[in-house]
Amino acid sequence: PGALKILVSRTRPPEQAERAALALGAELIGMGSAGAKTMAVVRGEAHAYVHAGGQYEWDSCAPVAVAAAAGLHVSRIDGSPLIYNCADPYLPDLLVCRKELSAELLRALA
Repeated sequence: PGALKILVSRTRPPEQAERAALALGAELIGMGSAGAKTMAVVRGEAHAYVHAGGQYEWDSCAPVAVAAAAGLHVSRIDGSPLIYNCADPYLPDLLVCRKELSAELLRALA
């Protein structure tokens, strides 16, 4: 119930998330670490976590594994899969959300 809650970086909310929130009538909520934001989605305290400012694999790999195991949608913000254990550990963006919202969020993020 209520507006969609999209978690973003407390200090660097991505422009893509701002556009998506406007298009979907969602509320952006700033929060600290990637793990805290992902676990808030896992616990049902928010609907999605959008990151588009770049981070390293180690910032999100464990939280994303927990989210995937909990049945949530996890991908890059263009819908492509998150690939870990690469020679270059930089991960430019990610989306963690409830599966039933993934298509709508991916459209709004495009």
